[in-house]
Amino acid sequence: MNRNNKEKSRPAYHQAYEVIRDRILNGDIPGGTKIVEEKLATDLGYSRTPIRESLRQLGYEGLIVNKKVVQPTEKDLRNLFQVRILLEGFSAQSAATYLPEEDLTTLSECINIGREGTINEIMEANERFHEIIVQASGNSIMIDTIDRMKSIIYLFRKTVVLHNRPRLNDEHEEIYEAIKARDGQAAELLMKNHLQADLDFCLHILSSSSHK
Repeated sequence: MNRNNKEKSRPAYHQAYEVIRDRILNGDIPGGTKIVEEKLATDLGYSRTPIRESLRQLGYEGLIVNKKVVQPTEKDLRNLFQVRILLEGFSAQSAATYLPEEDLTTLSECINIGREGTINEIMEANERFHEIIVQASGNSIMIDTIDRMKSIIYLFRKTVVLHNRPRLNDEHEEIYEAIKARDGQAAELLMKNHLQADLDFCLHILSSSSHK
């Protein structure tokens, strides 16, 4: 089966969901935009049923709230990172105990891409780095919680990468070295500090843009 046939065989709502999600994440549909089902259906060439199902999923992920594209506030940002700091800190500790050697190699590759890749490659490598560590927790509820926040996390990850947050890759390397050394306590603390630095940086960018 070629790729086009595969695309056609996927449910219409899933195709519509991916198109709308990507347009929101890329900024083509800016934060604060009012979502009108009929207009989206016409613009994208889908019937209203798959559009409605797509919007329900995007609402579940937090990208659409009250029929508007989300514009995360400072409080939203703090709440999101509080959850991430708790869950990913625990995951880093677990990774130090349970992460297999092949995943350690992948973490190292992610760090190298983070230093030398294109913006898209860096975004993907950053996501993969955190994803591998979260999976190491072995806790399906924690993994699902982070997965549900993935789209909102992407928005903030983009801020961190595009604005070149200082020491981002150095911190990834420190976390990797602690996991490799099987030092769970250090890995947890380094991950928590890393995410706190992400939060502080995003808050700074948010504050700077609101004063322009």
